[in-house]
Amino acid sequence: MKEKIFLGTYTKRESKGIYQITLDTEAKKLEDLTVAAETNGPTYLTLDKEHQVIYAVLGGDGEGGIASYKKNENGEYAQVDTATATGASPCYVSYDADRSFVYTANYHKGQVAVFKTDDEGHLTLTDTVQHEGTSVHKNQDRPHAHYFDLSPDKKFLIACDLGNDTVYTYAVDEEGKVKEISTTTVAAGTGPRHIVFAPNGKKAYLFGELSSDVIALDYDPETGILTPFQTISTIPESHTSFNGGAAIRISNDGKYVYASNRGHDSIAVFAVSASDGSLSLVEYVPTEGNIPRDFDLDPTNQFVVVAHQDTDNLTLFERNSDSGKLTLLEKDVYAPEAVCVYFA
Repeated sequence: MKEKIFLGTYTKRESKGIYQITLDTEAKKLEDLTVAAETNGPTYLTLDKEHQVIYAVLGGDGEGGIASYKKNENGEYAQVDTATATGASPCYVSYDADRSFVYTANYHKGQVAVFKTDDEGHLTLTDTVQHEGTSVHKNQDRPHAHYFDLSPDKKFLIACDLGNDTVYTYAVDEEGKVKEISTTTVAAGTGPRHIVFAPNGKKAYLFGELSSDVIALDYDPETGILTPFQTISTIPESHTSFNGGAAIRISNDGKYVYASNRGHDSIAVFAVSASDGSLSLVEYVPTEGNIPRDFDLDPTNQFVVVAHQDTDNLTLFERNSDSGKLTLLEKDVYAPEAVCVYFA
């Protein structure tokens, strides 16, 4: 099987924009890196799979926002629309196929936003929410929204704010207007970055970028309320130098959670308790590169692809579905400044 992967990148050195690469699951290798769309600073992206439209972060010239790229008859992705404003770009973008909305989180502005879109990829801003508040870490002098995406039942939107140690639950109406439902405040200095939900829709796992902790939470699908019940470190006690939490993923069967460490340059593998959803450490896996900012499991969950921001390489692992452990297959696959991995 040939699986297409889109890569979001910085464009500060050699990168030209959005890349695509193929995972050959039979040969167990990554191949055929090509530029999907030349653009500036597409550090995060998502895909409308039905209409073959990429939505990606866009930056440059004192303005930031998002852009859309639709696949044409030649198989190339051509820019359709942009939605930009003065200041920094968002750091996260997600797509809601049921409502035809695109959601963004802006780290530097501390904002989350909703855009209406169509089959062609045109973008119209419908709402912006400004977060408030600070916390104890030097990087928490103002709000820093880092994630804005749907709950598993698609009933709510969940936002993680690294700057004020808060996870927000919002409702969104058919006009794209956002209403706050509840908030969850975690330990000061956590720096909530990303969150994943268990397949049963009752547990969630929040990654603290600043604390290098994963927080397990109960999720009430009726009220949208999140309640923490466990905190576990993603790095060993022996690692005392810098580390920043990055990406977090959960296997399709809900049995394993994976979290990447920038600094320790590893993936922490956790087993999920079948009885209460708590986590226990399985192993730390070196990612064979510097700053593994993002990674993802392929649709079969047999493979894991890791993108390294500083060493311009992808790493390919094979995953054991029984133990959750990862086995290295490739570590020197070139991909410039890659910071987002998206299986198409």
